[in-house]
Amino acid sequence: MGDLRELIEASDLNGLVEFADGLVANRDWAGLVDMRDLCNEATERGKQVWGAAHFAEYRLALDASAEYALPVIKPGAGRFAQGPLWEVAASTHTWPELSAIEDPALRALVAHERLLRGDDMCDVAVGRTAVDAPLALAPWEPVYPVAVYKSDRADFPELEVLSATAWVDLPSEIDVAPEQDPAVEVLLDLVQPWLESSNGRGEGVSVVGSPIQAIRALGPRRVRMEQISLQQAMAIMAWTGASGGAYGRRRGTPVGRALAWWVLAVVTGLDEDWPIEADELGEAGSELRWYLWDPGDQIGGWHFHLAVEDPMDGLSWAVSAVDAT
Repeated sequence: MGDLRELIEASDLNGLVEFADGLVANRDWAGLVDMRDLCNEATERGKQVWGAAHFAEYRLALDASAEYALPVIKPGAGRFAQGPLWEVAASTHTWPELSAIEDPALRALVAHERLLRGDDMCDVAVGRTAVDAPLALAPWEPVYPVAVYKSDRADFPELEVLSATAWVDLPSEIDVAPEQDPAVEVLLDLVQPWLESSNGRGEGVSVVGSPIQAIRALGPRRVRMEQISLQQAMAIMAWTGASGGAYGRRRGTPVGRALAWWVLAVVTGLDEDWPIEADELGEAGSELRWYLWDPGDQIGGWHFHLAVEDPMDGLSWAVSAVDAT
């Protein structure tokens, strides 16, 4: 412990990270808790070691036994980590290990995360206030991409990229729907952290016409685009809604999935009947046409370009959002 105190007094962050790595290697979870507490105490005295305290909590959530991981799953925990600590813990622990979480919102988030990672949640009951989506996967849903947390980084597996190589010339005339469309708002909700907590910019539009006209209403004159399935669209929307972009706070895959469900409800006009049966929502969503598009070399970093067409009502929506590191 003497070496630890020396590292703290010297504000040696690199040394403290190595010290924490050693505690994890020895599975000394009590020692990692002590390190966290001592760093927090030193931070109150003005020492710049708060990062080491957060790192210790991250490693407890990621690597420790459930006995030590559970206490760090608190509202707001992981603000400076790669992701919220409830998601970090749920990435390496099963639902039986974490089911003792008392906070209702965090319990729901962890339950949904474990659902997406393959745990059987048939007999688990949680409220829909924290994650407004069913605690069961519908047959029409995809295998959602989940975060992979490691000791020194987090990987957020990227989805399949646009395979279309041909450019499409867009029309010069468009007919923009006159009133504010709620579907545009919910599509942009997917990138809210990009816009409010990072460097992102985004816009969406609703038009009476084709998806090509909707995309043109956003400005581009030429794009690459291809039609995708409902499953692909749900995966893309969930991945986007889960992320924090370059610098925003990550919301987690269960939140991204719930946001994707809500987008689907709004664009199909079933939002007034919410909560809706999964089969009915999936059937309505499959009647829409979904498109992935991009303006080529104009994008970089985090980006989200999606268009949706309702062929029955002759409406289309398009959204474009980018965030740079």
